[in-house]
Amino acid sequence: MKLSAWMITVPVILLLGMASGWLSNSGYGNPWFDRLAKPSFMPPGWAFPVAWTTLYILMGVALGLVLETQHPLRNIAIGLFVIQLLLNLAWSPVFFGLHQARAGLAIIVVLFGAVAATSVTFWRIQPTAGILLLPYLGWLLLASALNAAIVRLNLPNV
Repeated sequence: MKLSAWMITVPVILLLGMASGWLSNSGYGNPWFDRLAKPSFMPPGWAFPVAWTTLYILMGVALGLVLETQHPLRNIAIGLFVIQLLLNLAWSPVFFGLHQARAGLAIIVVLFGAVAATSVTFWRIQPTAGILLLPYLGWLLLASALNAAIVRLNLPNV
């Protein structure tokens, strides 16, 4: 039986994402976060682990598909993926761990651009891989709006 790349990339990305959130005490239950004013469109707490688990799985499958190709853009695509993943993993420690919502907003804006570039490059290599990143871009739009609203509602304390 041939081992597919996504059989490795999915659990690794899931574990990295979970570790980033856990180590930074992300989400409800974080006393700093619980005290912040939240926008009316804030999803319930349970939605975040469901969304991120789904997104990390999709990211892992997309990366696995690209890893299995010999396309000339493969190394560029992998580099873009690593950059966006590092930005993704940095957001929770900055926002929740360091209580820096404004810096978190800057990270998430750059992250959106990195994911968009990754998605386009993945699409050029393997269209399914590019499509698998579209829900991630959609979630990042919501997350950016939430982050911006939290900054606005809690200035100057964030």
